[in-house]
Amino acid sequence: MGLDILVCFDNNDEIYSNDYHNEKFDHFNKHSLSRTFCNLMCRKDVVSGEPELDQISKITLVDISPIYKMETYGSDNGEELEFFLEMAETEEQRESIIKQSQASKDKLKGNIDTVLATVTNLIDKLSKTNNLPKMLTDNGYDTLENEIYFADFNKDKGQGYISNNFGQDLRNFKRFLEYAKAKGSTTTYFNYG
Repeated sequence: MGLDILVCFDNNDEIYSNDYHNEKFDHFNKHSLSRTFCNLMCRKDVVSGEPELDQISKITLVDISPIYKMETYGSDNGEELEFFLEMAETEEQRESIIKQSQASKDKLKGNIDTVLATVTNLIDKLSKTNNLPKMLTDNGYDTLENEIYFADFNKDKGQGYISNNFGQDLRNFKRFLEYAKAKGSTTTYFNYG
């Protein structure tokens, strides 16, 4: 068991309807992000040097901040907010926590086009990049298995979740954003669980 990353939207009930989970549509394999992608997102909190996603941003000249900002939305089910509210000692602290939570959500409103453009730009640039693993440093802590995860960018190597490489994760991410946008989503964010 490990930490997983889930792409969420301002209309989750419509996106994750019963139809979405119907196996005949194969949405799970088309939209899922791997646990390695989850670990990639968390690298900035783990390594002392420059995380791989930041290195990729420099290599491609693509600003990846819209992807990182997706982490600032907060818990969709309220558990995270409840925890912080329980830790507050005064009513002022509680009000401040609620205001900060709402401000974080407000900052992401309408971000789906920006995130989609960022992911599309990464795919376009990286599809023309040769030998990405050799261009990256793991900062002496290779928990992503860089030689495997970042190799063969243009080939799908996994089954939509298990053993995805970086290219497949980005293509799944893009497909999911396009699917959600077609269903009326305007805001997207990450939830970890």
